[in-house]
Amino acid sequence: SRGYVQQSTHPEEVGAALDAGPVTFYIGFDPTGPSLHVGHLMQIVLMARLQQQGHRPIALVGGGTARVGDPTGRTDLRQMLTDEQIAVHSAAFRRQLERFLVLDGERGLLVDNADWLLELKYIPFLRDIGRQFSVNKMLTSEAYKMRLERGLSFIEFNYQILQAYDFLELSRRQGCQLQIGGDDQWGNIIAGVDLVRREQQTRVWGLTTPLLTTASGAKMGKTAAGA
Repeated sequence: SRGYVQQSTHPEEVGAALDAGPVTFYIGFDPTGPSLHVGHLMQIVLMARLQQQGHRPIALVGGGTARVGDPTGRTDLRQMLTDEQIAVHSAAFRRQLERFLVLDGERGLLVDNADWLLELKYIPFLRDIGRQFSVNKMLTSEAYKMRLERGLSFIEFNYQILQAYDFLELSRRQGCQLQIGGDDQWGNIIAGVDLVRREQQTRVWGLTTPLLTTASGAKMGKTAAGA
């Protein structure tokens, strides 16, 4: 009724789970810019409201995925950041998120996906996780379709797999059941839900919020003018 929800993978299941008891959920924020912006506020306040109702948020700072770059909504390749830039941005994100959420390790968590993504071994990862993904299906995602004509780099093509793996890792480590993101992340979220259900044989869900756009109707971006 507040307008926070755009769509969900299994609306009735999500509603029942949130009504039944504490749900561990996460939202990821890639530190590709020096600050979060007002476009993230809808998701952050949704996290805060769910926490107020007894649910457990995981705020994920994407120190690993920021090294790859999400092609979603982009018409060109993101500028590659140095490890030092990512560290500075990640620290800023942590300070901002802690102003809105209780992230004490019990009622809420703050994690960095660099902790597991940077330790992955390429061949075992391809064998164990990559085999679960259909290239044909991935290419139908809006995140990739709009880039195919202009050029999509191989490093960007890996992004959806890595985001899906985040959900799997948080399911294993923290019992995370729900991934939330902006509506442009729908394809990536579905990929994560599918991966966790296949690998863990457990019920997990995805949910998106409407995008807050600029006056021109474009998605706000951390590195875009006006954000």
